[in-house]
Amino acid sequence: MRQRAIYTDGALPAKHKALAALLWSISARCEPCVRFYAAEARRLGATKEELAEFLGVASTMGGCVGETWAVKALHAFSGGSGGADGCAC
Repeated sequence: MRQRAIYTDGALPAKHKALAALLWSISARCEPCVRFYAAEARRLGATKEELAEFLGVASTMGGCVGETWAVKALHAFSGGSGGADGCAC
C-alpha cells in the first residue's frame, strides 16, 4: 500500500517518484531495491536521460561509493541484472 503512492502521478510524475526511490536505494546500498526501482522507473516511462540526471545526483552525493552503486542502477535499468519481484525494504 505504501508503495502505491510511487506508482501514481501527482504533483510529480510517477516515473520521477520511482527515480527518487532509486536514489534512496542507492544511498541505502540495497541491491534488491536498486533492481526493483530501476525496473519500475523504466516501466513507468523514465528515459535514460532522466536516469542519468538522477544518477548524477547519486554520484555527486555518494562519492566513489555512490558512483559504484549508480553503475549498478544503470545496469539494472538497462535490464542487465534481471530485475526484482519487489523491494526488500
